[in-house]
Amino acid sequence: MDGIFTTTSLFSLLGVSALAGVAYTGAQTLLPKNASKTDRYTFMWLAFDAMIHFSFEGSWLYLSVLGRQVNTSVGPFAEMWREYSAADYRWGVSDPTVVSLELLTVLGAGPMCCYILKQLVSDDPARHYWIVVLSTAELYGGWMTFCPEWLTGSENLNTSNPLYLWVYLVFMNVIWVVIPIWLMVESYSVIAKSVRATHVKVKAA
Repeated sequence: MDGIFTTTSLFSLLGVSALAGVAYTGAQTLLPKNASKTDRYTFMWLAFDAMIHFSFEGSWLYLSVLGRQVNTSVGPFAEMWREYSAADYRWGVSDPTVVSLELLTVLGAGPMCCYILKQLVSDDPARHYWIVVLSTAELYGGWMTFCPEWLTGSENLNTSNPLYLWVYLVFMNVIWVVIPIWLMVESYSVIAKSVRATHVKVKAA
């Protein structure tokens, strides 16, 4: 890992960890004391998700539109994204597919996370619908980020060392698969239970 794990690597991962800490603090502070563990975990994920979309991905989007690209930009966020683009070259050159997906992610998924957080704080059960919508969008975004690359031989993916493969490409993306699937299952269970209960009442009326 010598020469691969750099100061930029360290500060990038510390930044991610700091956002996770803020998300945890938000859940402890803003949710009612009697909130369920599921709601607390959901809040932490959505808060973390929103901050990642707005700060990290938002910075990449800014550096990748109107003629800009990460590889020719300067500043700490440009350095951070050049670090990631060493694992996936598309993020250094304003790949149009990635830019298109990130426009939806930053401008759509980010605000939706915040809206669901508001619903969680007020214990609005309508959040379960929006959780399914958000989770579906994020799963689709992940699929469209990597499936075209796999179909064309993964020429832009650098899997030559453990940091790039297991941390940047696998871990940093798989969590946006596993957690949305879990949230969808949880919310589907709540929605289905409510619909079935209503159906029984209507039939009995």
